Amino acid sequence: MIRQIGVRQLKNEATQVVRTVREERAVYVITVNGEPVATLRPFSERDIAGVERGQAQAEIAAIERLAEAIGAAWLTLPSLADAAGGER
Repeated sequence: MIRQIGVRQLKNEATQVVRTVREERAVYVITVNGEPVATLRPFSERDIAGVERGQAQAEIAAIERLAEAIGAAWLTLPSLADAAGGER
């Protein structure tokens, strides 16, 4: 069953509303001035998978940025001969 709740009422009854969502798996449509703006619903296994996928994507992006930085730095390193002053 989907229930509607105004943002002010939600503010005043947040603990009870969250308890109802958790225990009864209730879904609330949150309204502002009578207009729907958000949905409050139980966290699901699908949500967990999405969070984990998002975290994995963020970590992969960080690794890719690091790889690019290392690659760019690698290209600017002096050669062994240059580092030794050209002497052999």
